Amino acid sequence: MNPTQVLLLCGGGGAEHEVSLVSANYVESELRKLPSVSVIRVELTKENGWKDMDGQDCRLNMDKTLNVGNDTVNIDYVVPCIHGFPGETGDIQSLLELAGLPYMGCDSSASIVCFNKITSKLWFDAIGIPNTPYVFLTENNADSVVKAEEAFDRWGAIFVKAACQGSSVGCYKVTEKSAVKDAVESAFTYSNQVLVEKAVRPRELELAAYHFDGDVIVTNPGEICSPEDTFYTYEEKYSAGSHSLTTVEPTNLTEEQIAQMREYAEKAFVHLKLKDLSRIDFFLTSEGDVLLNEINTYPGMTPISMFPKLMEHNGHTFSDYLQSCIRSGLNNG
Repeated sequence: MNPTQVLLLCGGGGAEHEVSLVSANYVESELRKLPSVSVIRVELTKENGWKDMDGQDCRLNMDKTLNVGNDTVNIDYVVPCIHGFPGETGDIQSLLELAGLPYMGCDSSASIVCFNKITSKLWFDAIGIPNTPYVFLTENNADSVVKAEEAFDRWGAIFVKAACQGSSVGCYKVTEKSAVKDAVESAFTYSNQVLVEKAVRPRELELAAYHFDGDVIVTNPGEICSPEDTFYTYEEKYSAGSHSLTTVEPTNLTEEQIAQMREYAEKAFVHLKLKDLSRIDFFLTSEGDVLLNEINTYPGMTPISMFPKLMEHNGHTFSDYLQSCIRSGLNNG
């Protein structure tokens, strides 16, 4: 029996290109543990197109084949291991759907909704999941700066976030009113819309929600512990010099708080029609309020990332999980 030919896409050429490569290293190592799978890894670059690991040009065709140099390979399943654009934005998913190729992860519609912090908030409100107070900015002009400054006056401190970027890209914590204008203008360089949120001083808790053999699995939360008054920036999240710590067994959580997070996470996973995987992030305020922060449809897969750590802590090996995704995709494709 021929092995299942899996195309592992990585990179993407966007702001999170390098981290996507690190995630792909881990995913590739886990895929290669599966005797029934053969892996072709292709990097999407901004300047040079699609390349395999030997630097050969690659092209994905609408007949489920991949041109690799002068050769053509039949593709059975795709793992788009790309953070940010175009892997979490629905672009790659739309391409694969047009080609009729089964793939790992949320479909194009769910990816578009979750990647945009504004549409995510509208969904959370619509299905009754508490989240942080917010204001939307849709134009990079003086009126938007005034709205952001009014939010600052109302809340005391704010986060200014590019609406359509990864969780920590184009995101600024503002604690001085004089810094609002620069933060708004900087955020608009990353996205056409900007979200202004009340800055709370929460504990940051993350759950893995995923499909395994057809069931929706929601783990207990893990916790990100950053130094006091330190925002969990993109650099803080991924750099070797990070001072933040993660744990899959947080202390001082009540059973009610854990149950609330799991309930909201499953509700979001089901109602937003997520598929295969997500990391769902919560804030727990000093008053004990549970607030859904955001959903990552392709969370980090580096050796220190929370999603694989939570999954394995929950009793599922990552390679078995990948096998489950591939089996489901081939059966439903």
